[in-house]
Amino acid sequence: MSTQKIYNEHLAQTVIENLKKRNMEGYYCETAMDAVEKALSFIQKGETVSYGGSMTLEECGMMTALRYDSDFTLLDRANTKTQEERDKLYHEALSCDTFFMSSNAITEAGELVNIDGTGNRVAALIYGPKQVIVMAGMNKIVATVDDAFHRIHQIAVPKNCIRLGIKTPCATTCVCSSCLSPNCICNQAVITKRSGQPGRIKVILIGQDFGY
Repeated sequence: MSTQKIYNEHLAQTVIENLKKRNMEGYYCETAMDAVEKALSFIQKGETVSYGGSMTLEECGMMTALRYDSDFTLLDRANTKTQEERDKLYHEALSCDTFFMSSNAITEAGELVNIDGTGNRVAALIYGPKQVIVMAGMNKIVATVDDAFHRIHQIAVPKNCIRLGIKTPCATTCVCSSCLSPNCICNQAVITKRSGQPGRIKVILIGQDFGY
């Protein structure tokens, strides 16, 4: 076993133990394929499923699995044609059975740290769906909440703005200027320190790097 694999497993176990203290379930999968299989095992036939925008879900193959599994109903924002349709779907997603997302960062102590533009993703994380499945590569693990926000502002947000073609200062400089730009996607900052419902939030850590 390589040094990196051993490191990932040990770090993941530390995070998983700390998630448990916070009423969240944690799992470690070495590969994306194993992670997708684990995630699907938590969904019951006939359930309604939705998701928050995530490069991790796309890159690890979770979105492909969700779109081609006929055992459940997927509320898919990709099928909306207008903003009105998308807004309606966002509201419907808040009462789905299972909501998928990634996390911008996860601290070693088991805190989930996220920043959102629209807010639908963090809203679902906080309340609504019966269960939330968070999938994250080991590149999302940081030491502290301060490190999490540094990672989000200096890596995740600039890259997402570039990817989406959003005109913000950080998309040009790749340095956060704490802007109040009309196009700012740093509108909601949420730290999940604990789940009020034991096991509602399930975090699947993947032994690879995914997303921003």
